[in-house]
Amino acid sequence: MKTLKLIVAGIILFASANTIQAQVSVNVNIGTPPAWGPAGYSAVDYYYLPDVEAYYDVRATQFIYFDGGKWIRSRNLANQYRNYNLYNGYKVVLEDYHGSRPYSNFKTHKAKYYKGYKGKPQKSIGSKRNNSNKVYKSNRNNGNGNNGNKGGKEYKGHGNGKH
Repeated sequence: MKTLKLIVAGIILFASANTIQAQVSVNVNIGTPPAWGPAGYSAVDYYYLPDVEAYYDVRATQFIYFDGGKWIRSRNLANQYRNYNLYNGYKVVLEDYHGSRPYSNFKTHKAKYYKGYKGKPQKSIGSKRNNSNKVYKSNRNNGNGNNGNKGGKEYKGHGNGKH
């Protein structure tokens, strides 16, 4: 009987040791907004870029644009926008959208946030100095992205950093 108690106690200690070891915290920098992103937003999955009619997935660090009859995900903007200055362009922050297809509301976004749209003034996250002369090279990327809409508001078109 004493041996049985020791075996049971050993099994419990072994199981609890494995459980404790399994509780390791992994801190991955997912969802870090790019330096050219608007300051003041922490839980955002997407930006809509009216000037180039594209989206930016913050968690996946990918642009999403329509090309050849389908929506493309790429680390770079489409070739025709390779010299587009992301620091100066307006970014519509899609605060309440967390799905995988922000473009499902493209017609609404395009109508409301037309090319050349300027909402409230924005300050870029990385704008400790004036970035107006900095041209974004589409083969460079700063930031990260993800998905999952459960309804509710789709977007808010202001970029003043206030919620």
